[in-house]
Amino acid sequence: MATADGTAATPGIREHPLRESLLHEAHARPFESLSAPLRVSHLVVHTGTSGRAEELAHVAELCRELRVEAPGAEAGHFTLETEHFRLRWERHTEFSTYTVFVAGGESEPFASPALGAMPRRWLSGVPGELLAAVHVSLLRAEDIGESPSIIARYFREDSMAGSRCAGDAASVWTDFLADRDGFIRVLVLDRSLSAPQAGRLVQRLLEIETYRLMALLGFPLARRLSPDITEMETQLGTLMDRLSSVAALDDERNLLSSLSALSARVEQLMAQTNFRFSATAAYGTLVRRRLAALRERRIEGVSTLDEFMERRLAPALDTCVHMSDRLERVSRRVSRAANLLRTRVDVALEAQNRDLLESMNRRARLQLRLQETVEGLSVVILSYYSVSLIGYALRGAAAAGLNIRPDVYTALSIPVVAGVVALGVREVRRRVTRADGGLP
Repeated sequence: MATADGTAATPGIREHPLRESLLHEAHARPFESLSAPLRVSHLVVHTGTSGRAEELAHVAELCRELRVEAPGAEAGHFTLETEHFRLRWERHTEFSTYTVFVAGGESEPFASPALGAMPRRWLSGVPGELLAAVHVSLLRAEDIGESPSIIARYFREDSMAGSRCAGDAASVWTDFLADRDGFIRVLVLDRSLSAPQAGRLVQRLLEIETYRLMALLGFPLARRLSPDITEMETQLGTLMDRLSSVAALDDERNLLSSLSALSARVEQLMAQTNFRFSATAAYGTLVRRRLAALRERRIEGVSTLDEFMERRLAPALDTCVHMSDRLERVSRRVSRAANLLRTRVDVALEAQNRDLLESMNRRARLQLRLQETVEGLSVVILSYYSVSLIGYALRGAAAAGLNIRPDVYTALSIPVVAGVVALGVREVRRRVTRADGGLP
């Protein structure tokens, strides 16, 4: 970043590559400066997280039609100014807003909405699905009066909410009900607003309706999810009852398989709902912040906007939080039960392995004893036949005329032969043992 004369603002210090963009972020979407009388129409279009390119192309089409410069390919917001209207487009994470401003009053509030100044063909081609639609009429308070009985002509009286805002510089009225065209109506009566104040007030009112509808996207999901969570809680209770009574290893394995299947189902639901419920909580927080920024003061006999939201929006948000918490608790309980059962199965398997090893050790000891017995018998048998062969040889030699006593020499050869045979058998066993052990 450089100063006005082109020199570095911080000479000798290398700047972070994101520093300039971060400094500009706070001023990326400034408030409008508005003055009464004014008409505003606001559209909130749900596009998901990947609709930027299509929206930019559609905005660029309008710019070409009106012969104005189109936004850049990376733009996240854009304001188009014409002689008859001003259009402000803003791209958010999963939705976009189109806000139309038209200066001038009306014979009656909402009689000629600002949206009528836009090309109808272009409006019909806006990408995405319409979620929220608002008409705002900003008028001078002295031109219409602030009596609730007068204001009630434009709203349904049993649903009407209103309050003094911005330090009593304006009053705001609405019933949060859609008219025949599907638009929420908001009437702002300017008592002593400055242009920046009016811009901030209108922007906050539009954001309240925008974030209110975005927050409510999680409510139908929460209601659909409730029976599934109840079913999983019941199934988990049944499995836990079986866990306390199961004894056989095969039964424990089957139970572990059931718990694993339940855990997979829970995790699947959490993956499907986590983003929506997290977004609902975030949007709900934004609604409350925007309401607090209005600095409302009660008008006798009428609910404030904050009271209306607490009565209508808060229960829906609480339901989403409750369902998310229930799903999280089920996940933790299933995980604990699976870990407990897995530990039991591991302990049972270790006991089985220990018994198997002991049985193998007993068989090995018996085999060793049998082997030693066979070796002893082998030594006796081999020694017997060897001594017999020596005896035959000595008797043959005596018959041939040698002066020897065959019986004596045969008897003397017995310990020698037995020792040699025993050593030979032991050497053979040693070599076989080394070969089995993979030794050279």
